[in-house]
Amino acid sequence: MTLVDTLPAGQREVLLEVDNISLSFGGVKAISNISFDIRVGEIRAIIGPNGAGKTSMLNVINGFYHPQEGTITFEGVPRKRMRPHHAATHGIARTFQNIALFRGMSTLDNIMTGRGTLMKRNLLWQALWTGPAEAEEIEHREAVEKIIDFLEIQHIRKTPVGRLPYGLQKRVELGRALAAEPRLLLLDEPMAGMNREEKEDMSRFIIDVNTQFGTTIALIEHDMGVVMDLSDRVVVLDYGKKIGDGPPEEVRNNQDVIDAYLGVPHE
Repeated sequence: MTLVDTLPAGQREVLLEVDNISLSFGGVKAISNISFDIRVGEIRAIIGPNGAGKTSMLNVINGFYHPQEGTITFEGVPRKRMRPHHAATHGIARTFQNIALFRGMSTLDNIMTGRGTLMKRNLLWQALWTGPAEAEEIEHREAVEKIIDFLEIQHIRKTPVGRLPYGLQKRVELGRALAAEPRLLLLDEPMAGMNREEKEDMSRFIIDVNTQFGTTIALIEHDMGVVMDLSDRVVVLDYGKKIGDGPPEEVRNNQDVIDAYLGVPHE
């Protein structure tokens, strides 16, 4: 355990800062003037009712959407626009609300695709698969096998993911994101549609990714029990605006947050 690990989340070094971000689609404001930070080594939850702007916020962070206003600062470098491939090569990986795997490929091969940004040999070397390219391939496969062991999916390593039950597909998608060795891992509803046992397994893996790998995590999740158990800090969005930000217990007792989740009419 490092000194950073022993510090409260609010006192750790800032890894990513969202500064006055606004995003519109036509005349519709998806995100309005939102600011918050994600600190090294924490699990940072982003919550809110459906349509609050949570996934849009993740899409801004990793470059799928480009905000009309505001700046994303990652590892001290301000970026008006973050391209998805830049996000990936600079250490930001994510999973998606809807599973985005290659259904005809095996678990192992799907996770191997997550190593793409780490491969240094060009396509010619990879096609020849000899010398340095062969050595690199072996190195990356060893890394993937460790992830497979970590996620306890050895029994499905050769199985096409299209044949797997939903919960295991979500675990494979997590494995692919981990294969990129991210410094910031974005998880978009990783437990949506899961039963209680699957949620418990995924919660355990998220905690282990954070503590054993030291990976900083930003998490969108609707299950408030999971959010309160896993997260160091929580930011709450509603109708594209920030209505709460702080430790889980503080957010739980925030009246604006209570109103948003209980559906109390806004004045």
